Amino acid sequence: MRIVGIRRDGGVQVAALSEDGAQVTVVAGLEDFWAAAAGHLSRPAGGETLAASDVDFVPPVLPGARVVCIGLNYLKHVAEGSFRDQEIPPHPTLFARWTQSLTVGGAEVPVPSNEDGLDWEGEVMAYVGSTLVDASPEEALAAVVGYSTFNDLTSRRAQKLTSQWILGKNGDRSGPLGPMVPAAEVGDLRDGLRVRTRVNGETVQDGRTDEMVYTVGDTLSLISHTFTLRPGDLLATGTPSGVGYARTPPWLLQPGDVVEVEVERLGVLTNTVVGNELREEKA
Repeated sequence: MRIVGIRRDGGVQVAALSEDGAQVTVVAGLEDFWAAAAGHLSRPAGGETLAASDVDFVPPVLPGARVVCIGLNYLKHVAEGSFRDQEIPPHPTLFARWTQSLTVGGAEVPVPSNEDGLDWEGEVMAYVGSTLVDASPEEALAAVVGYSTFNDLTSRRAQKLTSQWILGKNGDRSGPLGPMVPAAEVGDLRDGLRVRTRVNGETVQDGRTDEMVYTVGDTLSLISHTFTLRPGDLLATGTPSGVGYARTPPWLLQPGDVVEVEVERLGVLTNTVVGNELREEKA
């Protein structure tokens, strides 16, 4: 099952995408889905079936969801960047995205006017399906109901203006998400799913999820001891080595470039980069 969001009649519904991508079948309204996500995922979608070409795809994400992101979660990625001379901290570096920065596969992502380009960061996104308060790592991992591909497209100049990363991580439409696949179909990320990113067909990242320093269960557990995680919250799990800014010379995405993130069992997420003049067309 692949779960997507569709905008209809002024609201958002959650739907199941057919294997060939030609149709969607409504599962529930967005809020109803996240009120009982595990239950909805345990049975076939039973709502109206529509042609995919007739619907507007949006992330199946609650407007009030928290999007927590892990930075520096693959050792080779730490070693290639500006943090290479620092010791690995005992706890993950966490930063936030707003849901307004999220989009879907096929969306055009604009380069902000004061950036030389955008950097790619292929990742796996985890979706929390139940409330977590002071959870153990095992309880936290069991609360994950699904995973999707994610591209944490980054405005590097803005990111590096200060020690805080939020500005560079929240550009318009800079967080594309692929369809969510139920956790039961994905398995444990510690088993090692292959994560690859391609730019115009050239592979630029190739890693595996068992290389993560901080696991999904441990990280969600840590977060839950400070603030309550609620159904629909998201965790971006970090990116492997191979990002553009760390190359010699640096390589950043330019208007017209096509970037793909492919994750084993989750599929391929494809987006095109466009110029800043197109920034407001779909904001």
